[in-house]
Amino acid sequence: MDLNDLPLGRHVDYPSHYDPGLLYPIPRALGRGAIGLGGTALPFIGHDRWHAYELSWLDARGKPRVATATLTVPADSPNLVESKSLKLYLNSFNATRVEDGAGLVSRITSDVSAAAGAPVHVALGLPAVDDAVDDCGSIDALEVSINGYGPPDPALLVADDETVVEETLSSALLKSNCPVTGQPDWARVVIGYRGPRLDRAGLLRYLVSFRDHAEFHEQCVERIFTDILARARPQRLSVEARYTRRGGLDINPWRATPGHALPRAGRDARQ
Repeated sequence: MDLNDLPLGRHVDYPSHYDPGLLYPIPRALGRGAIGLGGTALPFIGHDRWHAYELSWLDARGKPRVATATLTVPADSPNLVESKSLKLYLNSFNATRVEDGAGLVSRITSDVSAAAGAPVHVALGLPAVDDAVDDCGSIDALEVSINGYGPPDPALLVADDETVVEETLSSALLKSNCPVTGQPDWARVVIGYRGPRLDRAGLLRYLVSFRDHAEFHEQCVERIFTDILARARPQRLSVEARYTRRGGLDINPWRATPGHALPRAGRDARQ
C-alpha cells in the first residue's frame, strides 16, 4: 500500500526548536469588513479563550515536562492567530529547555501578544468541565424542517417586537468549515439577550445555515452577534461559542454588548 495515495493529511515536519516565527497573525479587519464593521467602532467587547491540551517542554536538566494552558486574546486586538500556526508554535517547545513553568508562560505571553498586537493573558491549567450547562436553554429538540446550509441567512432571524424577554438559548448544532483546510469545526453556541423575543425555530435554522460556510471561529461568532443585533435590536446581547478540540486546541470566542459581565470560564464535555 502506498500511503501517499490515501486521502489522508500529508506529512508535516514539526519544528525541532523553539520558533516564535511560526505564529501567523491574520488581521481581524479582513473578516470584519465582510460584516460591515470595517473602519467603525466595534459594537462589542469580548475575547478569544484558547485551551491548549498538548504542551510540553524540557526543564533545565533536559527532563520533559507536560502541562495544559489557557490563553486569552482580547477581541479588540488587531490580529487573530491562526490555529494551526499556534499548534506548531506550541510544539516548538518540545525539544526546548526552559527554566520553569513561569519562564514558559512568560515566553508564550510575549510571543502571542506580539502576534496578536495586544496583551494576551496566559496561564497554565484549564477551566473545569461544566456538564451542567450543556443543555441549558437548548433549542436543538425543536421539530423543524431545514433545507438551507449556507451561506448564513440573517433573514431567518425573526423577533417579536411586542414581547420583551431576558433569556439564554443554546445549540450544539453549530458547524462551519475552516477557510484554510476545509475541515469541519463543531461548536455549542450560547446566546444570552434581553430584548424582543427571538423566534426559536428561526434561530435554529439560522445557526444551521453556517453548516457549509467557511470562516474562522472568531469571525463566525462576530457574524452571529452582528446579525442578531441588527435583526432583533436587543438591549443586551452575549454570544459565546465553545468549539471542539482540533490539533490539541479548542477556542471559545465570546462577544457581548459593552458593559456585559464576563462569562464564567468553563469547558463543555465535548471539548
